[in-house]
Amino acid sequence: MNTYFHARLSGEVFVTLIVIMDPLGTIPLFLGLTSGRSARVRRRLAGQAVVVAGLVISTFAVFGQQILTYLGIGVPALQGAGGLLLALVALELLTDRRDAPNEVPDVNVALVPLGTPLLAGPGAIVATIVFVRRAHGSADVAAIAAGLVAVHLVLWLSLRFSVAIIRVIRESGIVLLTRISGLLLTAIAVQLIANSVRGFVVAG
Repeated sequence: MNTYFHARLSGEVFVTLIVIMDPLGTIPLFLGLTSGRSARVRRRLAGQAVVVAGLVISTFAVFGQQILTYLGIGVPALQGAGGLLLALVALELLTDRRDAPNEVPDVNVALVPLGTPLLAGPGAIVATIVFVRRAHGSADVAAIAAGLVAVHLVLWLSLRFSVAIIRVIRESGIVLLTRISGLLLTAIAVQLIANSVRGFVVAG
């Protein structure tokens, strides 16, 4: 039973962050930001962007609890804020209202805006903190870490082979997958808000 629970937790982390970080939906933005670069440079930028995203997410996974304690923020408040934030992200995915970030001169695009906030954005950060707050023991921590590693591996593969992927599924395929991701993210956001309300009721 414990093994199943830990595998389920790892799966929840993976699915939630995949939906939020949207690897396939990031491909057009990645290609636009790296246009005119050689294949070798694109591969290097893909690796750097995923490393930066991983470092940002890991930092909040480790120190997010201390930050919340210092600010006096409880789990229900965090879940409610996370749910609202994820709902906004889901709305953008469903309505295609995301703004494509422009490349900033003299700035490595793998750091900004690819690594953050495009990949490691507020939604992914909040979701990671919520999962860490649910961890009880080393087995849960290992499950969350495994989920995070798997997510970033998928991110790297999608960016590393972005040109080949977009040739196969084309723009219409990416739009379809983005809409499905938005629908799943909406359900996750509603669940977080429901958990937040339940937490406030129990605490009250």
